[in-house]
Amino acid sequence: MKTDLSKYDNSWYNPGSKVKRLLWYYISWLFFEGGWNISSGLKVFWLRRFGAQIGKGVVIKPKVTIKYPWKLSIGNHCWIGESVWIDNLDQVTLEDNVCISQGALLLCGNHNYKVSGFDLFVKPILLKEGSWVGAKSNVAPGVIFESHAVLSLGSVATSNLEAYGIYSGNPAIKVKTRKLDN
Repeated sequence: MKTDLSKYDNSWYNPGSKVKRLLWYYISWLFFEGGWNISSGLKVFWLRRFGAQIGKGVVIKPKVTIKYPWKLSIGNHCWIGESVWIDNLDQVTLEDNVCISQGALLLCGNHNYKVSGFDLFVKPILLKEGSWVGAKSNVAPGVIFESHAVLSLGSVATSNLEAYGIYSGNPAIKVKTRKLDN
């Protein structure tokens, strides 16, 4: 069998009305994706207006891209670093005290290379309490970070991360256990 992109069909996927998406792209460009450091409070305001569930004390740095806020839930006291891209074709959930460092990519969709039409598939991402996505790291569709899991700098999570595990590499493997000082 050969790849035949003329057979590609994602008509089943409906992320929201075209008007809603167009309005969000404009707001995103104006308030999120620019290099100016607009207050996190204003960003939270716009995310909520577009359906995101957002807790208190959330910090959102400049140059952040969020595909669909209506598929986003952020707990209390979370940090989203500069140039983070949340490509949430499906639900992305950040529980309390989650940190996503600069340049990280959370990717909820991909293409199925096993079928000739290269069909789209989407899966949610869940980052449980106290977990940390290191700078320039990638999180694949369907991945769950258990409580306080860490994905180190430049690593790629293609499977679930255990609680308090520290993961590194591509694909990421567990290299240590996280110990927190109080």
